[in-house]
Amino acid sequence: MKTVTINPKNCVGCRNCEMACAYAQTGDSCARKWANIRVVNNVPMRFVMPMTCFHCEEAWCMDVCPAHAITRNEQTGAVVIDQSRCAGCKMCILACPYGNIHFDHEAMVSRKCDLCGGDPECVKHCIGGALQFEDIDEFEERKSRSINAKIASLLNV
Repeated sequence: MKTVTINPKNCVGCRNCEMACAYAQTGDSCARKWANIRVVNNVPMRFVMPMTCFHCEEAWCMDVCPAHAITRNEQTGAVVIDQSRCAGCKMCILACPYGNIHFDHEAMVSRKCDLCGGDPECVKHCIGGALQFEDIDEFEERKSRSINAKIASLLNV
């Protein structure tokens, strides 16, 4: 299964990911309110980081949805919200441990990343390389190698 992975060290805070996502969702607007990815900006700590749905294997949002509006797309592996079924109860927002679901106050429904049907626009427009669309198993293996290398260098092995 592929998902959007994030390397915060590479984020330059340009918000291109938000604009690309918003345009992909609406077809005519780059307004941040339509984006399903959000750039967290902590000015005092000089830190920016894109945040989006992790499409969890055990998706709590899907489990708590009383309208059964949240399902997993079998082709892309994305956990998606059927907005025509969403009751606007916000249970999914409360259930997400990462805060990656937001509420659309105009349509009165929850919104989150749908991986753009398996071809995420946010990744294509990330100029810093902070966002990648990769196989989760390959990502885990790469991170494990990186951590092991850092530990080895600290221990002078």
